[in-house]
Amino acid sequence: MRLWIKDPLTILAEDAARGVVVEGTRIVETVGTGREPVHPVDAVHDASAHVVIPGLVNTHHHVYQTLTRAHPKAINKELFPWLQALYPIWTKGLSPEAFRLAVRLAGTELLMSGCTTAADHHYIFPAGLEDAVDIEVEEARALGLRMTVTRGSMNLSVEDGGLPPKAAVQDEETILADSERVLSKYHDRSDGAMIRIGLAPCSPFSVTRSLMKATAELAERHDCRLHTHLAETHDENDFCLSKFACRPVDYLEEVGWMSDRTWLAHGIHFSDDEVARLGRHGVGVCHCPTSNMVLASGQCRTRELEAAGVPVGLGVDGSASNDNSNLMEGVRHALMIGRLTYDATLSHLDVLRWATKGSAKCLGRDDIGEIAVGKQADLAMFTLDELRFSGAGDPLAALVLCGAHRADRVMVAGTWRVVDGLPVGVDVGRLRHEHGQAARAFLDLL
Repeated sequence: MRLWIKDPLTILAEDAARGVVVEGTRIVETVGTGREPVHPVDAVHDASAHVVIPGLVNTHHHVYQTLTRAHPKAINKELFPWLQALYPIWTKGLSPEAFRLAVRLAGTELLMSGCTTAADHHYIFPAGLEDAVDIEVEEARALGLRMTVTRGSMNLSVEDGGLPPKAAVQDEETILADSERVLSKYHDRSDGAMIRIGLAPCSPFSVTRSLMKATAELAERHDCRLHTHLAETHDENDFCLSKFACRPVDYLEEVGWMSDRTWLAHGIHFSDDEVARLGRHGVGVCHCPTSNMVLASGQCRTRELEAAGVPVGLGVDGSASNDNSNLMEGVRHALMIGRLTYDATLSHLDVLRWATKGSAKCLGRDDIGEIAVGKQADLAMFTLDELRFSGAGDPLAALVLCGAHRADRVMVAGTWRVVDGLPVGVDVGRLRHEHGQAARAFLDLL
């Protein structure tokens, strides 16, 4: 079926003033001003009340953390004490049933915010949750959310000089064997893939040098992406200096991660030389503005990174350091902290670019992140009928400046996944109740 999404209020695309034509999973035509579609269409969707943008792409999340939002033990802390407070709680409380609800809730939130592709970084595998990646894939498929699920890892416990407790880590052999398993089972390298797998040791302070090297070699064999947290706080830089006698970027190069298959979460505390080196190697950086502000971690040098050739994307980060899974809100936060860091010339178009094309590049994808012929039909459509938008002049700027946070319609791979602001096939009331029940158990672990 050929569907014409017709006459949008405005659209973030070149030569598409009268909308786009979708067939199957792809955009097959952009319809310019004063034109009709070249070929007959089977159906028309009236988009005259909608601002249409490419589906947002979230390049860093920890979906399990929806179960510990605003947790009394963790609020008002910076990264290391925040992690030390939550690691034991996550390790004790994270069952397969609770995790499944966390994935479902986070994925639903993301879709409702206009996000069509998400990367999740899952690195905690307590006893009984060995199939966490399988659960994520099942839930993503059920929701129709495009995902890069990264098989994370931790093998450096506090007893070995790391940060996580012993119960939260696995041995290297177990990690690599399961990484091989999920890559072989789920990793789809084809154009338009709905599920891809990445490999993601958690951070320099929770994995060994040996595991970092072995993971890079495995990613090379399977042609998958590499992901980790890096240079998020000064504490992390100090840890690398004391544990490995080098700064995080030096460490990254030493273990074979300085390549264009790598993207990093946060990337705040880089020197000028390190920014230039990352750019030369094509390493991507996921900017997590909300989490960075919540944990007082610092301000990402987005302009310098982009100028050096670093792909810059956006991420919501974990729902215990962001406290929601709303990427459209993250776009606005990126604009605000960016202007505070630089000046008012940082525009809404810059942050929307990071959340779409930039994020897609971080994930190694050239089939999403744009409204253009041949790209996947991933679209987010917003109305401006709330009080917050009354009086707005530029509809596209209004999405960001006036604080849009909920899409009216969302399409993923040519299929409507959100209609009239609600996710298709999801009982939101029931999900809220069941997830809330599961989350209450984490409070009992105080």
